[in-house]
Amino acid sequence: MTTKNQLDMTRGPILVNLLKFSIPVICSNFLQLLFNAADVAVVGQFAGVASFAAVGSCTQLINLLINLFVGLSVGINVVAARHFGAKDYDNIQKTVHTSIFLSVISGAFITVLGLALSKWLLIRMNTVEDLMPLASLYLRIYFSGIVFTMIYNFGSALLRAKGDTQRPLYILFSAGLLNLLLNLLFVIVLKLDVAGVAWATIISQGYAAIFVMILLIRETDAFHFDFRKLALDHKSLIEIIKVGLPAGLQSVMFSISNVQIQSSINLFGKEMIAGNTAACSLEDFLYQFMNGFTAGTLTFCSQNMGASKFTRIKKQVWICLCCTVLTGLIAGSLFYIFGRQLLSIYTKDPLVIQAGLSRMAVTFLPIFICGIMHCTGNSIRGIGHSLMPVISIMLGCCVFRVFWIAFIFNIPRFHTPFTIFVSYPLSWIITASVNLGFYIYYSRKLNAPAPSK
Repeated sequence: MTTKNQLDMTRGPILVNLLKFSIPVICSNFLQLLFNAADVAVVGQFAGVASFAAVGSCTQLINLLINLFVGLSVGINVVAARHFGAKDYDNIQKTVHTSIFLSVISGAFITVLGLALSKWLLIRMNTVEDLMPLASLYLRIYFSGIVFTMIYNFGSALLRAKGDTQRPLYILFSAGLLNLLLNLLFVIVLKLDVAGVAWATIISQGYAAIFVMILLIRETDAFHFDFRKLALDHKSLIEIIKVGLPAGLQSVMFSISNVQIQSSINLFGKEMIAGNTAACSLEDFLYQFMNGFTAGTLTFCSQNMGASKFTRIKKQVWICLCCTVLTGLIAGSLFYIFGRQLLSIYTKDPLVIQAGLSRMAVTFLPIFICGIMHCTGNSIRGIGHSLMPVISIMLGCCVFRVFWIAFIFNIPRFHTPFTIFVSYPLSWIITASVNLGFYIYYSRKLNAPAPSK
C-alpha cells in the first residue's frame, strides 16, 4: 500500500499529527462556510431582506432532511479508518465501493423526500407568508441536486479516513470560488434572486462531487474506486450503519430542535429571521474552527483502535480537548468584539444587525463548550460506542431545547428572542458534562496498549 496522501496516526508525535490532520480540515470547513456565507451575503446585499430571510428560513429544514444520511459519512470515516489502522486492505476496498453506492441511493431518496415534504414543513415552521414562494422555489432547486452533496461528503470521508485532508481542501477551494462567481453572475447580473443562489450551489456541488470521484478513481492504494466493483457489501454496510446511523440520528435530533427554535424565531418577523440567519452563519464559522480538532479525534481514535494503541488514544483526546477549548475561547471572543462589523458584511439594515447582535451576545463567548461536547462525543464514537453520544445529545440538547421552547418560552414574560437563544449554551453545558462522564468511564475500560512498533 502506498504512503502518498496518507497520514498514519498510529505512530509519531500526537500533537504534530493532530495539527497535520486538523489544520486542512479547519481550512476546508472555513472555505466551505465562507462560500456558503457568500450565498447569504450576495442575497442580503443585492436581493433584499425578504430574499435573505427566505434563504435563512430554509437552512434548518435542509439540515433536517439531509443530516440522517450525512451522518452515515461519520460511519464511513470510522470504519475505513479502523481498517486502515489494522492494515486490512481488502475491507477498505469493500468499504469504498459500498460508500459510493450508498451515496447515490441516499441522494436520490433525499431528493424525493425534499420535493414532497418541503412546502408542508415550511408551513409547519410558521414561515412568514410573504417568504413562502421564495423559500419554496429555493428548496425545490436545492433538493434536485442533493445527490452531489452526498457523493462529495461520502467520498471526502473516505479520504479523511487515511489522513488525507489536503486534497479535499483544494476541491472545496475551487468549488467555493466557482460558487461565488456563479452567485455574482446569477443574482447581480441575471437577477435570478434566490433561484440563482440555489443553482450556483448545485453546480458547485456537482463540480466537487466529480473531482472527489476523480481522486478516488486515480488512487493507487486500497482506496482506489472501480466502477466495475460498485456494489453494496452487506458486512461493510452493517458496519457503516452501526456507527453512522446513531451519528445521523444525533444530527436529525439536533435539526428537529433547531427547526422548533427557527419556528419560534419566525414569530418575530423577517428582520429577526434575517438577523438570526447572519448570526448563525458567523456561529458556524466559530464551530468549524473547533471542528477540525473534533474531526481529528474521530479519525485518530478509529485508526488507533484498529491498531490497538489505547494509551495513545487517551493522550490524544486530552490534547484535542485543550486545542478545542483554546480555539473556541479565542475565536468566540474576537467574533463577539467585532460582531457589528461582521454582521454588516451580510446586510446594512440596522434592525437586522441589531437582531443578529442579540444572538451573538448569548452564544458566542460560551461556544467552546459546544466544542467540548462534540470532541468528547467523537472520542466515544471513535473507540466503538456510537450509541452513547446519541443518548446524551438527545437528552441534553434535543429534549431540553424542545422542553424549553414548549414551556419556558411560552410563559408570557419569557416570550422573547433572548429566551430562545439562551437554550443553546444551557444545552451545551448539560451535554458536554454527560459526554465527558461517558468518555472517562469508557476510556478506563480500554485494554493495555499493544507493544510499540
